[in-house]
Amino acid sequence: MIQRIAIIGMGTMGPGMAARLARAGMQVSAYDVAPPAIERAQSMLGVAETVLDSLGIAAPSTGSGTVRFTNDIADAISGADLVIENVPENISVKAEVYRLIDGLVAPDTIVASDTSGIPITQLQAHISNPARFVGMHWSNPPHIIPMIEVIAGEQTADETVQTIRELIRSLGLLPVVVKKDVPGFVENRVLYALLREVVDLVERGVIEPEDIDTCVSWGIGYKLAVVGPMALLDMAGLDIYNSVSTFLNSDLADRKDVAPMVGKKIAAGTLGIKSGEGIYSYTPERIVELQRERARKLVAIRRILEGTD
Repeated sequence: MIQRIAIIGMGTMGPGMAARLARAGMQVSAYDVAPPAIERAQSMLGVAETVLDSLGIAAPSTGSGTVRFTNDIADAISGADLVIENVPENISVKAEVYRLIDGLVAPDTIVASDTSGIPITQLQAHISNPARFVGMHWSNPPHIIPMIEVIAGEQTADETVQTIRELIRSLGLLPVVVKKDVPGFVENRVLYALLREVVDLVERGVIEPEDIDTCVSWGIGYKLAVVGPMALLDMAGLDIYNSVSTFLNSDLADRKDVAPMVGKKIAAGTLGIKSGEGIYSYTPERIVELQRERARKLVAIRRILEGTD
């Protein structure tokens, strides 16, 4: 039974994951090598807990969990039933983490990676007990989005997959088992196919960024929040899909590189919210406002989809 969980890396996802696991009664150790990252995570933890309150997610009757921050990796994983690696998307960086923890975890401790898309088979090659290694891909923001992908590598034991799936269910969240270890898994493959098309449309001058956002959010996204894509095929009719696909598929973006528009913005240092400018421009005040507004809307949509509002 999993009760003690260590999260290695307190980047964008770490605090939300820690808050959600603790709210389910888990004892969480939150590690980062950088003291500023821990300070930031500590401040973000309270924000995540407030959002969980607004979702009506109460602690179990057996008692609340805890979150303990540390910059000592051995201390973080001591006694852990599950270690979740949440460091940057770089195989070398992740491999170094596995090397550090390999001799410190118990033989039955599960090690999971929150990678957004690096194949689990590649990652588990860097740990001595690959049968106990699994992908556990949370969606951002992790304390609001209830879906978590579970991915087995070639050497992952079926028991490991089942244990993580049952853990996710016990949290009141939605496990999705990805049956083949493909790059990007499923969520990001679908997302990046959409992003490739919308960037291509903007770059070709077909539509402005503001209008494509309106089109997707209030058209495609509005429907897909209620009707999944496979169910949408049935709703529209497979004959209609077939007819449109015969002429549309050949005209969709299928480039294998990244659109030049993106590279130019990166070269100019306009990376998005983190730099204050990307596709759009952001003031510090607007960034805070957007974060609050998006969290509020995501909470409201989830409550409606769950039938609790």
